[in-house]
Amino acid sequence: MNKTIIRTVSTTALFSTLFAGSAFADSYKVQKGDSLSKIASKYKTTVNEIKTLNGLKSDVIYENQILQISTAPAATTVQAVQQTTYTVVSGDALIKIANRYNVTVGELQQWNNLTSTMIYVGQVMKVSAPGQTVTVTAPQPAQPAPPPATTAPSTQTQTPSSDYTVKSGDTLSKIGVQYGMTVQQLKTLNNLTSDMIYVGQKLKVTGAQTTPTPPVVTPPPAAQPPAASEYVVKSGDTLGKIAGQYNMTVANLKGLNSLTSDMIYVGQKLKVSGSATTPTPTPTQTDSITIAKKLIGTPYVWGGSTTSGFDCSGFIYYVANQSGTKIGRYSAAGYYDRSYYVDSPKPGDLVFFQNTYMQGISHVGIYLGNDQFIHADEKYGIMISNVKSTYYTAHFSAFKRLY
Repeated sequence: MNKTIIRTVSTTALFSTLFAGSAFADSYKVQKGDSLSKIASKYKTTVNEIKTLNGLKSDVIYENQILQISTAPAATTVQAVQQTTYTVVSGDALIKIANRYNVTVGELQQWNNLTSTMIYVGQVMKVSAPGQTVTVTAPQPAQPAPPPATTAPSTQTQTPSSDYTVKSGDTLSKIGVQYGMTVQQLKTLNNLTSDMIYVGQKLKVTGAQTTPTPPVVTPPPAAQPPAASEYVVKSGDTLGKIAGQYNMTVANLKGLNSLTSDMIYVGQKLKVSGSATTPTPTPTQTDSITIAKKLIGTPYVWGGSTTSGFDCSGFIYYVANQSGTKIGRYSAAGYYDRSYYVDSPKPGDLVFFQNTYMQGISHVGIYLGNDQFIHADEKYGIMISNVKSTYYTAHFSAFKRLY
């Protein structure tokens, strides 16, 4: 279970790890498809501990490599000291730090005089404004996973701080909605450094499991105003999109449905007022893929966003605008901050990678389906690659879709 520490602007948390007893290490042979994040989750440790124990300077590993894995659990204690800053560590991004301290990316940029989303390891950042409080979420160290139960799965609602076993088709976003958690809370609770999970993996979850109501058409309540009706959420929907379709504001839509956040899920029923308007036809994802494939072979040019040459983010900018989606020119991290997680990626969605040539979100491409994506490769220019190749599996971050 998480421990939450609240202090004024002059206080943040200093975390110290105490190790009880002697430390032990197991040997592990790297299998095909493994990544440090996957191995760390399996052995209830962290990527940094594996790298330190094995003298690794990067996250790159190879098949049949022998790694030493620490099996001694660390007990975490929390002590409060006077401090007003946060020091950036490997794998951080502004969006991750903002989520951890319950602030926005814009506020972090304003307080630290940043003109972009680029940060570096060791950078000291202010995480609150004068006169405000800071909320820091400190994860408990992971406990050894209990042996799998031999009895039939229970149909009862799970209790807070329980284990969930990942099934085929699961994503962190889907599991988070099911247990009333955010993706960041799931990653913090399970010491995950990316959004990648695998079938059979055990994740710690908090809160009670919610079971979506079957999509059965029911008559509206007698007290409901005649103009109100129901809308069933579809894949790709957002509150903004639904509100625009029914000539409502997001605030009105949230108030009508007693929503406390912008999170919705496929199959959810929402009350709407007014009549639906036919949306203006928008470019299909097929259009963007067609345009992208016509650019295969175009050379890589750092900062390029024309047919003379592209870098990864310039390629996204060009394809989106050519297919009718008007967006600004940002870095890969900038597009990461302007997109939302998707349960199941579709052709035309964006796929993000981290810690390639720099720390944090550093590469982006367009998903084509069947584990393939098209992107601007530094050596070969615009080309098609496989998400599940050894290199891209190790650096995978998330599938997302532009707002």
